[in-house]
Amino acid sequence: MENLLNKKTIGIIAISAIALSVVIIADVAFIGTGEVTNGVQRQNIAVAASSVNINNSTPTSQAGLMTSSPSNGSNLLPDVFQRVENSVVQITTTKSNPNDVIIVNGIPETGKSKALGSGFVYDNQGHIITNFHVIDGANNADVTFTDGNTYSAKVIGKDSFSDLAVLQITDNFSEEKVIPLVMANSSDLRTAEQVAAIGNPFGLSGTITTGIISQLGRLLPNPDTGFSIPNTIQTDAAINPGNSGGPLLNMNGQVIGMNTAIFSGTGSFSGIGFAIPSNTIAKEVPSLIKDGTYVHPSLGISGGKITPELAKAAGLPANYKGIVVGTVQPNSPAEQAGIKGVTQDDTGTTNLGDLIIAVDGHSTRQIDDLINYIESNKNVGDPIKLTISRDGKIMDLTATLQARPQTNPPSASSQDQTPPSLGPIPELPQFPGFPQLPPLLP
Repeated sequence: MENLLNKKTIGIIAISAIALSVVIIADVAFIGTGEVTNGVQRQNIAVAASSVNINNSTPTSQAGLMTSSPSNGSNLLPDVFQRVENSVVQITTTKSNPNDVIIVNGIPETGKSKALGSGFVYDNQGHIITNFHVIDGANNADVTFTDGNTYSAKVIGKDSFSDLAVLQITDNFSEEKVIPLVMANSSDLRTAEQVAAIGNPFGLSGTITTGIISQLGRLLPNPDTGFSIPNTIQTDAAINPGNSGGPLLNMNGQVIGMNTAIFSGTGSFSGIGFAIPSNTIAKEVPSLIKDGTYVHPSLGISGGKITPELAKAAGLPANYKGIVVGTVQPNSPAEQAGIKGVTQDDTGTTNLGDLIIAVDGHSTRQIDDLINYIESNKNVGDPIKLTISRDGKIMDLTATLQARPQTNPPSASSQDQTPPSLGPIPELPQFPGFPQLPPLLP
């Protein structure tokens, strides 16, 4: 196996799984742990809430999530771990690897590789939540609890955009003490709260690490889908390959997110990790269980932040806040509403197009604000009011959100298993004599 360091891994990578073979990380070979499987974080736009399995005696918010108070460390970490350890599982999948051909009785066959990740118990019906990139390329998986018991499971729902997947245990697990984890309301989180991550890094089951919430509302690009996961939680709790799909917990032992990615130049943890917020999980999982998929709302634009150089060139006031609309997709809600992007006429003159300065009355400073708002508050078919600045005039335009067009992200089974880098982010159109526009974040 080639040295993983021979490939570019700088960027945001999925921390999914480890294949059961030999891996070389940081020039150290680990026998029996293996290489990191493919899969970068997946993108999304949609959150709110739905019911989650919570004891009826526990007070909940209107969203069906725990109305948790900020974690104050009143629960000792050993108590938190003891309460939730039986609800965190190890997930093992077997995938075809077209890059590994073996000869059986003189006949070449595609090799198989096993990949390992984490997950947690969602309800008493045997539903297990994990990342999409943990099970990407597989239809079935083995779920192993901390007591060593292993059960067969099948993939019943998945969403590459949000990097979410649901497994259903198919074996009789009546003897297993299944304890669903409680979802906290991630909108109540505060920066610097203490958190704990539990999972199976490098196959070391039941590992707990601690840290804090470094920041909230991060937009996580996903080069495979072309979209971004909004509202992710940045943490410095150590998470590594094999942690993907495991829970990020507050000090009350409630799920505030799902560990999904790290920013690293080596493939191992370097102090910056990301988790999908619990509110996203709570909204999507019921649809994944019922329909096997989740439909995301789409506005149909790409854009970027107004930079000081761009504001000056456009004659805008200093520190003007808003979103530069770069492109508008044909037949999209944005086009139907009359939103205009950057254009260039026959004379070569560049026309800036629209600047989105508010959505449904809420000011927007950058594209993150728009994506996060749609994620948290909107569904397919909902109207959305965009306040724009066009040629110095302020106007309101209303669009009706449509379903996001489906993409076919490359499967882990058809790619090299080296952790992918963040990859290039699309750029807005560049025109001679016009200040460079910021990157696109759809």
